[in-house]
Amino acid sequence: MNNIEKVSAEKAKDIFTSFLAKNKHRKTPERFAILKAIYSYKGHFEIEDLHAKMNEANYPVSKATLYNTVELLMACDLVARHQFSKHTAHYEKSLSNKQHDHIIFVDTDDVKEFCDPRIQNIKRTLEELFDIEILHHSLNFYARKKK
Repeated sequence: MNNIEKVSAEKAKDIFTSFLAKNKHRKTPERFAILKAIYSYKGHFEIEDLHAKMNEANYPVSKATLYNTVELLMACDLVARHQFSKHTAHYEKSLSNKQHDHIIFVDTDDVKEFCDPRIQNIKRTLEELFDIEILHHSLNFYARKKK
């Protein structure tokens, strides 16, 4: 984990601690271990991946605990959920995460992130045109490799 990732993980822990206190949730070691595991990920993960990672780190937690903790992390904007297919939800850390969009390869279920500055121009144009503030967006392209 580099310095930027460490600062992001520490900030995420502070935000999560405040969120738990404000909403009268318990501050359990399991919740903070899950947060730490998530903020060590690069890219997207599934709950199954997280479950395996926690077990490999000799910190076994139930899938129910993982799902419940991820729900809390989504509620305080520390994790984002994506439904790229009908099968499985994908998650990613969202604090200090650069704006990006996704290409989902339907034949392999691989996900590629990309950032195109023209999308920000479209966003600004829409905000001006409709006198709105866009809070977030999601752009997914579903593709397959040409043969």
